[in-house]
Amino acid sequence: MATPAHSLSYAGCNFLRQRLVLSTLSGRPVKIRKIRARDDNPGLRDFEASFIRLLDKITNGSRIEINQTGTTLYYQPGLLYGGSVEHDCSVLRGIGYYLESLLCLAPFMKHPLRIVLRGVTNDQVDPSVDVLKTTALPVLKQFGIDGESLELKIVRRGMPPGGGGEVIFSCPIRKVLKPIQLTDPGKIKRIRGMAYSVRVSPQMANRIVDSARSILNKFIPDIYIYTDHMKGINSGKSPGFGLSLVAETINGTFLGAELTSNPQGQGVAVLPEDLGRNCAKLLLEEIYRGGCVDSTNQSLALLFMTLGQQDVSKVLLGPLSPYTIFAAFEELFPDYV
Repeated sequence: MATPAHSLSYAGCNFLRQRLVLSTLSGRPVKIRKIRARDDNPGLRDFEASFIRLLDKITNGSRIEINQTGTTLYYQPGLLYGGSVEHDCSVLRGIGYYLESLLCLAPFMKHPLRIVLRGVTNDQVDPSVDVLKTTALPVLKQFGIDGESLELKIVRRGMPPGGGGEVIFSCPIRKVLKPIQLTDPGKIKRIRGMAYSVRVSPQMANRIVDSARSILNKFIPDIYIYTDHMKGINSGKSPGFGLSLVAETINGTFLGAELTSNPQGQGVAVLPEDLGRNCAKLLLEEIYRGGCVDSTNQSLALLFMTLGQQDVSKVLLGPLSPYTIFAAFEELFPDYV
């Protein structure tokens, strides 16, 4: 059980995941009140309850109390234990919603973590597993978290609303993080990507590749976009397609962008050509923003810098995302309510 400490108090559902992650790392209990108290459907959502269950699985001795309406949560973190875990994620959010937090916690477990996550691998809300694999894992390696046991593998793809995807994430443990000095992102040397399609024609992926290349070929010749068409049980429960792109610089910086088709039965149909062109433009925008870490992983890099040696690490970032701004504020001023 974590050492008893003064409980931090918050109100509202915003950044609930970030608060629970920082509580687990610091060992300080948190109490969160008025969670959607004025909403027609008050209290915690299914995906938030699923995330709390995941925290309970990877820790030992956590104490979790939720009132009858679900509008008040008390969380006293236990010890980060790790080991082999399986978890069925809520299909209301992507696996990336859970994976982002696991990336923050996994290096500090008592035992190396190996977790199987099932649910939606690619959606329009959370970072996809593809983007986290190509951009977040290199950030971990910069801090000395590497080796053969660092792996993120997509076994099955799952698109919303049905899900049905499965990924395996394993991470070694580290007692000390390596300081970083990332101040020069360097020039782009190559672009790689993955065009995927499930339960639709395989030609969809090829059309996405052609349209994305029509934009990117104007800027750099070294472009290769793979196609991934999964069939049968590996294709999940719902149809869909999408594209994830990553640009690598000469100094080892990875900048990512992605787009996914609208879920079945929601919104207007998206043409593969439009999706490919728009995703290429998003990647160019990410490159224009600059920085040694892309906007998806800014908060991850800042968190590891905070947990490392004081006043040693340095990183150059582009414009901060709203999520990053809050994450940095929480790390610097945890007692502010």
